[in-house]
Amino acid sequence: MSENKEKRYKWRREDYREKTHGLLMVNTGDGKGKTTAALGVLIRAAGRGMNCCLIQFMKSKNDRYGEHESLEQLGVEVHTMGDGFTWDTNDKAQDIRTSEETWQLCVEKMRSGEYDLLVFDELVYVLDYKFLDVNDVLAEIKAVREEQPHLHIIVTGRNAPAELIEAADLVTEMKEIKHPFHAGIYAQQGIEF
Repeated sequence: MSENKEKRYKWRREDYREKTHGLLMVNTGDGKGKTTAALGVLIRAAGRGMNCCLIQFMKSKNDRYGEHESLEQLGVEVHTMGDGFTWDTNDKAQDIRTSEETWQLCVEKMRSGEYDLLVFDELVYVLDYKFLDVNDVLAEIKAVREEQPHLHIIVTGRNAPAELIEAADLVTEMKEIKHPFHAGIYAQQGIEF
């Protein structure tokens, strides 16, 4: 990078820090694209040199997904912690334990001060199923955001609780209009996983 461009970029970054603050973003709704949208922001942030981490609550830790391959090539830290969706485990106590362990990792990453953007994929499901208490989660997020005003956090999942929507800076609802599943087309590699 030329010296002139480097100086300009540094000036722009300082200006950016002065005029912005971290956002709590929620992708919710019945439509496809909640995780996909979060991954798009994550890729954009990584491309800008931001330190990013993706933590997935419900996707099985025993599987590899397309986003893992791409994000690891970009240097994004990825943690897939789940046992599969609740219909895979049929064990609410196990689902709660897994959710609590995954949330502890989220807290660790938030408190570390090392990240610009954290994506907590499927956290909204965990809150909706009452595997974690929404008020406890929001209290932790609020405390961390006060200490780190430039930290961005994205959470995804259907049925976002009203408390989360109220606390968020940006909420996007994905609405299903038409889905290939209803025509008998199952999830496809590179599109859904």
